[in-house]
Amino acid sequence: MIMDTTHDIPIDNLPVVYEPPDERRFFKKLKGALARVPFAEDLLAAWHCALDPATPRYVRGVLLGAVAYFVLPADMVPDLLVGLGFTDDATVIAMALAAVGRHLRPEHRTAARRTLQRLAAD
Repeated sequence: MIMDTTHDIPIDNLPVVYEPPDERRFFKKLKGALARVPFAEDLLAAWHCALDPATPRYVRGVLLGAVAYFVLPADMVPDLLVGLGFTDDATVIAMALAAVGRHLRPEHRTAARRTLQRLAAD
């Protein structure tokens, strides 16, 4: 079945319990892994796009799901494995951006760079 993605799809009635990613946990994990996460700017751009009220709801859902996967303590490949730990996280972010990345605007990228600079300075 092909879905029309030109309109907002109501996510309120999905049979999934959704809890938005915990912002403190997200930034704590990102800051702790900043040097090892080459996709940090994409991850933060996705975060800023998902929090933008102008972003369609289904796009926010996809992006917040990808960000939530990054925050989850248990995932397919443990993040502690050197060289491999974040490959699954990078794949989820890349797939989300491939699906809805056209909604990322330059201001989301700019906000991501600013956030990275702030995290690196802390």
